[in-house]
Amino acid sequence: QVQLVESGGGLVQAGGSLRLSCAASGISLVDFTLNGMGWYRQAPGKQRELVATITSGGSTRYADSVKGRFTISRDNAKKMVILQMNSLKFEDIGVYYCNLRKSWGRGTQVAVSS
Repeated sequence: QVQLVESGGGLVQAGGSLRLSCAASGISLVDFTLNGMGWYRQAPGKQRELVATITSGGSTRYADSVKGRFTISRDNAKKMVILQMNSLKFEDIGVYYCNLRKSWGRGTQVAVSS
């Protein structure tokens, strides 16, 4: 069974940066490499929304609200996906979740102070 563990969240001032990591286990290296992955977030009182995705071939897609500020990447050898978040805004707050197929991590909290 695939397990995903997110890390790297925290409190940062507006304009600052955070680097989120998601480590996958319970999946072979080959299977991991063949699957796309995504980052989602859920702000207080709101539905979970897509932040960014990356395909097995490395193609990326971003929510309009984070384009130009966030970068998703993957390290297949380590079975990890990274979300580099720059120029953070108050509206970026929430719990950030990693997704692979139908599996989800528990999330990591991101807070931004003005």
